[in-house]
Amino acid sequence: MPSEAVDMGGYTLSDNAPLAHRNTLRVAARAAMLAEIRDAAKLPELLDFPAVRSGRLQVLGEGSNVLFTGDFEGTVLIMATRGVQVESDGDSAHIAVAAGERWDDFVRWTLGHGYAGLENLILIPGTVGAAPIQNIGAYGCEVAEFVESVEAWDVRERCVVTLDHATCAFAYRDSLFKHQPGRYIVTAVRFVLPRSRPLRTDYAGIDEELRRMGVDKPAPFHVAEAVVHLRTRKLPDPAVIGNAGSFFKNPIVDAAMAARLKHAHPELPVWPQPDGRCKLSAAWMIEAAGFKGLREGDAGISNRHALVLVNHGQASGPQLWALAQRVMQGIRERFEVLLEPEPVVIGAD
Repeated sequence: MPSEAVDMGGYTLSDNAPLAHRNTLRVAARAAMLAEIRDAAKLPELLDFPAVRSGRLQVLGEGSNVLFTGDFEGTVLIMATRGVQVESDGDSAHIAVAAGERWDDFVRWTLGHGYAGLENLILIPGTVGAAPIQNIGAYGCEVAEFVESVEAWDVRERCVVTLDHATCAFAYRDSLFKHQPGRYIVTAVRFVLPRSRPLRTDYAGIDEELRRMGVDKPAPFHVAEAVVHLRTRKLPDPAVIGNAGSFFKNPIVDAAMAARLKHAHPELPVWPQPDGRCKLSAAWMIEAAGFKGLREGDAGISNRHALVLVNHGQASGPQLWALAQRVMQGIRERFEVLLEPEPVVIGAD
């Protein structure tokens, strides 16, 4: 049985903690220890706690980018810190945000305060602290464009560090934090947001949605509303059916391979990248291979969007991961393209 949470002053600890309500795929799993921290200054004390220091550590935001394939024999750390501070303002604002703030709440805060830039990233689940790790992106934008620096606790060096934009090594759904897993615990993110900037409306139906809305001269909040409409229509709501959003990354291949695939499959969407390579539509390939809407027990691929792995009720982590692997193998056999999962898969070999 799980123990009651013990308040240690700035953080709470509980053992044998259930995680089903801590991940949006609603996978039943447990953590040997669950630590929820409200004061980032208490991190050193928490990490020095014997039960934490001697085992594995997994930082978890809202659990919207994770698949547990079993219980976690270590400490799951929840950053529950709060706070948004405008450090300087003018044509552009420098804004420091605590890692535990909900991403969507922060995006809506920026729109309400007249800042531009994050409107295309509205309605993405998760926390601010998780955003730079994954370099979240949607509708032609990535968060990296607006990150000035990331404040983190360096587990190896046992100190607070500030990592500037270049040091974060952002790339498509990638960053320094994914290449050095476990080293950094993000405590805050500093953004630079302009008061005005050219809007990105030329991606994935935003222009069409704005026309449907009757908007001729869009402002950032109009673009955000259009994105909300698009996401709501295309993506299942985690509150209704368990899912982690897009489960598969759009693969990036060299130009020669992209040309071969485009020749063989003229309808395949291909997006040239600045480095000369090309991004392919994973959703199109998954649907073309017949996996959209597939269901095996309670594990399935959404019939609304082929990138979304869903839990129809009681699917286990291993069942969901087995289905994801079946999809990846099918795409490799048909298109000779290797899909990669976006979420962190915890416990898989």
